[in-house]
Amino acid sequence: MEGDPLARVRVLAARARAQHRHRHRLRIGVARRHRARVRGRGRSRRRVAPARVAPALSQIPRSTPVSAAVAAEPRERTAARLLAPDPSPLPRRSRRELLAEIEASGLTGRGGAAFPTARKLATVARAHRPVVVVNGVEGEPASWKDKVLLAQNPHLVVDGAVVAARVVGAHEVTFAVGRGNRSVRTHLERALAERSDGVEVHLETVPDRFVAGEESALLNFLNGGPAKPTLEKPYERGVLVQNVETLASVGLVARHGAAWFRQRGTADEPGTVLVTVLGAVRTPGVAEVELGTTFREVLQRFGGLTAFPHALLVGGYFGTWVRAHDVLDLPLTNVALRPLGARLGARTIAVLPLDACGVAESARVLRYLANESAGQCGPCVFGIPAMADAFERLDVDRLRRLAPLVAERGACAHPTGATRFAASAAGVFADEIERHRAGGCSGAAHPPMLPLGASRDWR
Repeated sequence: MEGDPLARVRVLAARARAQHRHRHRLRIGVARRHRARVRGRGRSRRRVAPARVAPALSQIPRSTPVSAAVAAEPRERTAARLLAPDPSPLPRRSRRELLAEIEASGLTGRGGAAFPTARKLATVARAHRPVVVVNGVEGEPASWKDKVLLAQNPHLVVDGAVVAARVVGAHEVTFAVGRGNRSVRTHLERALAERSDGVEVHLETVPDRFVAGEESALLNFLNGGPAKPTLEKPYERGVLVQNVETLASVGLVARHGAAWFRQRGTADEPGTVLVTVLGAVRTPGVAEVELGTTFREVLQRFGGLTAFPHALLVGGYFGTWVRAHDVLDLPLTNVALRPLGARLGARTIAVLPLDACGVAESARVLRYLANESAGQCGPCVFGIPAMADAFERLDVDRLRRLAPLVAERGACAHPTGATRFAASAAGVFADEIERHRAGGCSGAAHPPMLPLGASRDWR
């Protein structure tokens, strides 16, 4: 064991109050293994702070003029699919026909994992008593796409849930949204009240924790436990947990067919997706874009840049920092990002301007991820706080030693995602780390850019 051990002790989070409505949770018959919870300690003091005087900015190498990265005139907008209400009725098709269309469409999960949707449906369809869970929790603080979709076009999500229930043979559908999303819940309640689809529906609110939207954590909560991940794969146990954007796309495929769906996107990654963009753009928010659109064109949809870009965080807090000049002309696909060690995830793109500090931003997020540990697996409970400590101390060597001890070693993707984020930050912001070691900072006057969550409840 190293001289600086990983062991910590965490305080228990406070229990949430009983919900006023929908407090009788659906009990989904999935066997759950009892897991001892490991408790870690609370937040440690920070060690990364901006200097009072910022040094001169260094020139970023680039293959194209980054100052002209985004034109002032926006590109012609992709015709809305996901965000456009469609009052036409769903066609009546057999389970086999619907599954065949979804498989032919090439649709993959839009929640971040990009798992083939048809394969997941086919697995659940073999269960004795399948259940559908609609995942609208969206625990990522920097992602707003699911909230926008549920508020603007909830009926399309319900369409997809009904189609999924038909495909797998389920008679019950549970909709789950974050506890703090009251307006989203109101829109969804109204939409469900207007429907009569022949399936029993439930609406649940879930703690606003980063990992609460992970499918096994969501299922654990619906079964009466805390919103913490387990080792179970719900789709292998007869429960389809599907992201709201994925189900909205299922609704589109059921209504218009696979060939229509494939008219947008690329051959390998078809369709349109919702993208959240924040940071140094004129109009941060959510937009629907075609897969294969370049990052440069995506930023046009948000009014263009407001400052010289240093780096882009692609994929949210489980994502990867990439240098702006490396990614602006790449298409928005996982295939294109793979050589950079990046992936789209839930398609959050944060644009860091050159006058902001990537080290300070990354330190804040990494500490947040450490505090969002479910407290169940050693690599997560001890490893992520240790990585956050190392990053705040600017100890890149220790960060690199910790990475293989943490990644791919938990019940969920939390330790792997945090490791990916930390490793990319240490690489992209290596020069800034050296400035901090010398007592300087490029972003001394820039306010924090990346949002963090605040909930402390697990139940």
